[in-house]
Amino acid sequence: MNYPFDEQRPVIAILTVSDKVKLFRGNHANFRDIVKTGREMNTLVYVVTVKDLKLHAPKVQGYGYDPNEKTWIRNWFPLPDVIYNRIPLREDENKPKVKQKIEECLEHPSIQLYNPYFFNKWRLFDWLKKSQGTKALVPDTKRLLSSKSLAGMLKQYGSLYLKPESGKAGKGIMLLQWDEASPRPLCLIIQGHHHKNIVYRTASLPKLWKRIRKESGACAYIMQEAIELSSYRNRHFDLRVLVQKTGKGNWMITGIGARLAGLKRITTHVPQGGSIEEPEKLLLSSFGQEMTSLLMNKLKSSAILIAKHLEKSCGYMLGEMSMDLGIDRNGKLWFFEANAKPMKFDETHIRKKSLERVIQYSHYLYRNAKQIQN
Repeated sequence: MNYPFDEQRPVIAILTVSDKVKLFRGNHANFRDIVKTGREMNTLVYVVTVKDLKLHAPKVQGYGYDPNEKTWIRNWFPLPDVIYNRIPLREDENKPKVKQKIEECLEHPSIQLYNPYFFNKWRLFDWLKKSQGTKALVPDTKRLLSSKSLAGMLKQYGSLYLKPESGKAGKGIMLLQWDEASPRPLCLIIQGHHHKNIVYRTASLPKLWKRIRKESGACAYIMQEAIELSSYRNRHFDLRVLVQKTGKGNWMITGIGARLAGLKRITTHVPQGGSIEEPEKLLLSSFGQEMTSLLMNKLKSSAILIAKHLEKSCGYMLGEMSMDLGIDRNGKLWFFEANAKPMKFDETHIRKKSLERVIQYSHYLYRNAKQIQN
């Protein structure tokens, strides 16, 4: 196979880890789309595993995609100029050898690696609370450390979300509610599999705490005031914003999608029964045309502000992130989550632009590094 190679353009490697069954881990369809977009933009893109990335060799073994054979081909490639980190799991990223390789990439004189690590939920909220420009967007959030602090916060708000600090796609999220009319007023809703909730009721705080500890296992959790989100046909929704850097190195909104919660589900995540919707359609039904336009503008400016602040706070170079933002019934905007390894957006127009921006930002990094070296 002939691969496009041009000294005026960067060589981009998608970084992941090896897999005994399917060569390498991660979303193969996503990687294929990035390689294809690179080809369309005359830029060499290949997949490399942490194990194969030998930083002191002129060439490395990686995987290119053959569109004719519809298969991944192992081949020799030039050492990358830019590394797009798509290691898919936190447990892989936390392995000592993987951590060491990422650190070596960050220190390498001629390689630009961005989005080196997953975000931690607690740190995100902590960073945003400390900034004058973003603190009003953050729901009251504390670490879940004792039954006493949980009871105090539940008394204050009446309803709390319990979330794993290192969660993904809504896994492990629980909703705790105080139902004064019930003989068992403590109601814990656990998001179960196959779109079914598990509901646990008790009048005993020690019993509740025991059940929460059982569900959370060894994972660190946060507790957060539950915001009454605006709804559409009795189902609440939130907004997914993809923010990426452009070919000029500036943060820009790539697209905004809406996620409508499944019936009686406690989160809007698609794997948990949520559905993909048009943001304007959902907002119009609650707020009308004029307010919807204002909210969409506020959403965009707030997402850019958050992205800039998170990059500054984490101390690493970032090139993209997705965010979950919500709008409550009064039209107030709230921040719920940011993901340093965004899942692919299914909306076609967002998807196309997101792939192009990965390549364009890599070009920017490469040009910038060249100018500094010269």
